[in-house]
Amino acid sequence: MGKLGDRVRAFSMNRWLVFVAAMWVQSMAGTTYMFGAISPVLKDRLGYDQRQLAALGVAKNVGGCLGLLAGALSASRPAWLLLLVGAAQNFLGYGGLWLVAAGHAPPLPLWLMCVVIFVGTNGQTYFITASLVTTIQNFPKSRGPTVGILKGFMGLTSAILTQAFAVMHAPDHATLIFMIAVGPSLVAIGLMFVIRPVGGHRQIRPSDKNSFMFIYTVCLLIASYLVGVMLIQDFLELSYDVVVFLTVILFVLLISPIAIPVVLSFTAEKAEHTIEEALLSEPFAGEASTSQEKEDQPEVFLSEVEEEKPKDTDTLPPSERRKRIAELQAQLVQAAARGGVRIKRRPHRGDNFTLMQAFLKADFWIIWISLLLGSGSGLTVIDNLGQMSQASGFKNAHIFVSLMSIWNFLGRVGGGYFSEIIVRERTYPRHIALTFAQIVMAAGHFLFAMAWPGTMYIASLLVGLAYGAHWAIVPAAVSELFGVKHFGAMYNFLILANPAGSFIFSGLIVSNIYDYEAEKQAHQHQMSALLSPRLLRTMSFLADGPLKCEGPSCFFVSSLIMSVFCVIGAGLSLLVVHRTKRVYARLYSSVRT
Repeated sequence: MGKLGDRVRAFSMNRWLVFVAAMWVQSMAGTTYMFGAISPVLKDRLGYDQRQLAALGVAKNVGGCLGLLAGALSASRPAWLLLLVGAAQNFLGYGGLWLVAAGHAPPLPLWLMCVVIFVGTNGQTYFITASLVTTIQNFPKSRGPTVGILKGFMGLTSAILTQAFAVMHAPDHATLIFMIAVGPSLVAIGLMFVIRPVGGHRQIRPSDKNSFMFIYTVCLLIASYLVGVMLIQDFLELSYDVVVFLTVILFVLLISPIAIPVVLSFTAEKAEHTIEEALLSEPFAGEASTSQEKEDQPEVFLSEVEEEKPKDTDTLPPSERRKRIAELQAQLVQAAARGGVRIKRRPHRGDNFTLMQAFLKADFWIIWISLLLGSGSGLTVIDNLGQMSQASGFKNAHIFVSLMSIWNFLGRVGGGYFSEIIVRERTYPRHIALTFAQIVMAAGHFLFAMAWPGTMYIASLLVGLAYGAHWAIVPAAVSELFGVKHFGAMYNFLILANPAGSFIFSGLIVSNIYDYEAEKQAHQHQMSALLSPRLLRTMSFLADGPLKCEGPSCFFVSSLIMSVFCVIGAGLSLLVVHRTKRVYARLYSSVRT
């Protein structure tokens, strides 16, 4: 019995249990991506035009990205408190939105509706911050895979909730908003005491590689399964029992990663623990400047060594180079003790920066602007997917919202995986992967503009993959270039690029062009035939209802504009690659050898 108790305690303290719980929370943290599915309901029920709907979307994006308070709290408050606050905001915000949309509460002014949806989506910033910060603390030497997987599961929210909505078989589409209010809140409250830092997080364990590969396999299975299910449900009329069966399989796949902490806790051998203890005392190659151990060392010495070392040091073999740098570091310490040299406090790329110090670096702002252009245009497509699909002649936008969620998921998981290969095996800057993703996104926007038959599926695939890759690549790159000590604050500033990009592309460009085309179409229909006001109202062109645009012209110009800006973003990413080549060579050269 005592041995079983030890195993149970080991299971409760297993860092993989925390990681799996964080994956589940993240799978409910992407409520901001549900806007494409609920926006047609809000537009019809509240009588909004495209500009008003865009204003609501911008408020939603600001709420989903303004996580500075969550980042500040994560440094001094436990993760369970962040999850509790996030659950309360999610329930209150989306619950209020549901009451208005379902007719249980009187309509509110637009500005107040913006406040309501801001409160609801802001809850996800607490979910994301608690999950990411805790996981990086537990896996400081596997940032690429963990960030990519967690951000990937965040992209699954739309597909999961849409599938659960299909099981509910609710005739009122406003019920989907109610699900968004209740589902994520319950998951966060149920797991809030599981997600926490646990002991032994500095160890590199032999089982880690197999565990990550198992999760990657599960990710591919989930993505493939969801694609198949969504396409089948879109083209075939399935019975209710079949839909329930398909949904049960989905949730079994989502739960399956729990096998990792169970196996590790109940079947672990002593030999593995012996290896772990040996590895515990060894520094992880290539992580010296950004690992947890570095926080215990004076950062100023690495910066000073970088300035004072001879120019031929970088050409030496890794072992000899480390020896030379250690000798120079010791000399600087002795000179500082004698007062013979002044130790500078200015960090270099690869050291731990504060957020204010990062603001002074050109690289940080180039990364942020590139992220704004890429992710902002991608988020604009996600938010307007309902109107884009309707303009293309599709009556049901849920299939595209769900598929976009899956591509978003794969882009995040794949972006983290492939960018990790680039930096560890090739010692190239991680932004090479981001450059490729932004070119792919530009191609997706171009296909949306052309609106050829079948391009709606291909374009959503390209934009979804590329958008997801942004949020696996950029956070990992920033943690490498500016350190992990203040990563929470930097991440929550980075995500402000999303609402800023959404305001520029959706609020200023897409919505105005859409309404202009809708008004032009309504005028053309009035002038081309003597139609009665009743018939015009039936055709949704004029009168009391909101204007609707139909055909390729609705998003042609705006999609071309976003495609051009994605190409500019790719150019900025290449500039980051050029400016950080030597930094990545210094960080990862010993890993390659």
